[in-house]
Amino acid sequence: MQYNITEAVFGQRPNVELPNPKILEFLGEDGMRNMVARHYDLLVQSEIKELFPSTAEGLEMAKKHAADFFIQICGGPKYFNESRGAPKMVARHMPFEIDSNARIVWLEKYAQAMEETNLSDELKNSFWNYINVFSIWMINKAS
Repeated sequence: MQYNITEAVFGQRPNVELPNPKILEFLGEDGMRNMVARHYDLLVQSEIKELFPSTAEGLEMAKKHAADFFIQICGGPKYFNESRGAPKMVARHMPFEIDSNARIVWLEKYAQAMEETNLSDELKNSFWNYINVFSIWMINKAS
């Protein structure tokens, strides 16, 4: 599948459409957690590894929080809200310097993790459309 990355304009918050809930129905919670874990495993080997926890314990907690968020976003239980409160993802990412290049690496690693699932192209596209646009919101440093 082709994953197109939307050009980001620093400071913009484009409208984002939630992913198709069938993603979670198809993958199940374990499958979603596995995809998120694979994404993080790829990230900590990438050129933006400094943005992620350096300890095994910290990385496992980051994977859990991210999976909880995506499970919730895809229509599942509100694990994220129950454990962390309202998402407020822009504020949560402020301590990390995220520029357009970091976003691109983050997206490329997600594309790789998604390709390792057996989601249909339609469902991959729905998830991709969400993360592609929403990731623009996380940019907090001009390139």
